Amino acid sequence: MKATGDLAALRTAIDALDSELMRLLSQRAGLALEVGKVKRAAGDTQFYRPEREAAILRRIMAENPGPLAKDTVAFLFREIISACLALESPLRVAYLGPAGTFSQMAAQKHFGTAVELQPSANIAEIFRLVDGGQAHFGVVPVENSSEGSVNQTLDLLLDYPLRICGEVQLRVVHNLVSSGAPLAALQRIHVHYQTRAQCREWLADHLPGAELVDAPSNAVAAQRAAADPASGAISTHIAAELHGLQILAAGIEDNPENTTRFLVIGGMETQPSGADKTSLVVAAPNRPGSLHALLSPLAAAGISLTRIESRPTRSAIWEYVFYLDLQGHCQDAPIAAALRELADRASFYRCLGAYPKAVY
Repeated sequence: MKATGDLAALRTAIDALDSELMRLLSQRAGLALEVGKVKRAAGDTQFYRPEREAAILRRIMAENPGPLAKDTVAFLFREIISACLALESPLRVAYLGPAGTFSQMAAQKHFGTAVELQPSANIAEIFRLVDGGQAHFGVVPVENSSEGSVNQTLDLLLDYPLRICGEVQLRVVHNLVSSGAPLAALQRIHVHYQTRAQCREWLADHLPGAELVDAPSNAVAAQRAAADPASGAISTHIAAELHGLQILAAGIEDNPENTTRFLVIGGMETQPSGADKTSLVVAAPNRPGSLHALLSPLAAAGISLTRIESRPTRSAIWEYVFYLDLQGHCQDAPIAAALRELADRASFYRCLGAYPKAVY
């Protein structure tokens, strides 16, 4: 009886806390509406502030006393922020579709589920939608820890006058799914080419005789498997749920730390958040030692480069541009000075954006 009494008391305490949480959430939502009114009265149409959201999430994670994990707390507050922002002004976010892709998962991780998601046929369409104003922001893959850079994204960053406003790092888990056929009965596997590369060893060990059929995305792979009882697919868990498929094997990627980095693109400049990155594209004069001379202002200022990638210019053979990611915001005084010197030495220079580092 004592245990039953204790349980009842605990449930009563939880109910009281739930009511208090509801009251506080409503109060927060009301304040968000007031923020929207103040911004409109001031002529400010930029309701989404990446640096503000990143700062909130970092603060909440630092203040978290447990027992909830920091990532769990960040997820919960991301959803609260997303719902409140939707009250101020709904956001349209383009991603690489159809529904059920890792790009959709990355968009929801960054913006929450209260945004209006707009599936796009390819990466170029995402850039066109954002540049043309049909979407406020886009989420595009830029590199994978196993397979390297997404070159199309790098080229389009140079082609369009958009800014990088944020980044998302998504742990990529690949699942073998089917409409009911067991593993041994699968004759075909629908799979995206990058996914196939990331699961190469598992496929060779477990399905050496199966035909691998290219699909434009993991979500389309799942869609095709749902229509073909003799086939399977490698897909996300949300695509499997969407198409009523069973997961035969989960986490079949060869690298257990397989992660894809996505960029958030838009038309805004992001202010410093306190923990930022800056992305550049530069070209050096075509002479010996020019790249070393180009980067020396960064080294002299103690600025850390986190990534450097070369791409052909497409305007002349054997000439290249270099994509750089560095620690810090381009408005930070030491970085701003170093970048001015770098720009003076470069034959081409463009800042693609400064933005908060991925929070979780």
